[in-house]
Amino acid sequence: MNKFGFLTVALVCVSAPAVSAPGDMKISTFLQKADALQAKGILALASSDIKILKAEGQAAGESYRTRLKSDKMNNVAPHSCPPPKSALKSNELLAHFRSYTMAQRQQMSVRTGLADMMKKRYPCKT
Repeated sequence: MNKFGFLTVALVCVSAPAVSAPGDMKISTFLQKADALQAKGILALASSDIKILKAEGQAAGESYRTRLKSDKMNNVAPHSCPPPKSALKSNELLAHFRSYTMAQRQQMSVRTGLADMMKKRYPCKT
């Protein structure tokens, strides 16, 4: 999927209800859409799901960055401590999402899954 640049996060359906806001999509839905796009190969470029996945990833990333800024402004211990210029590849995010059980995937949002990954990947050293 990376070679076509379908997903970015700086980064989707088991009959899921409509998502109210980007980033709130359930991980199970996100993975199903991502897998369907991957199966289409180059034809996936014409799919509207690419925009949906990109919006989900961007909203989750923005929510994460906002959380870090809020922690800093409020003198709260940070959620996680990424380096100033960290990059996340779509295959890394998808692998993290696949590490959850099916029950967890159906309950957890993309926003929460990304934050969880960042906490595991960049824990703060005390």
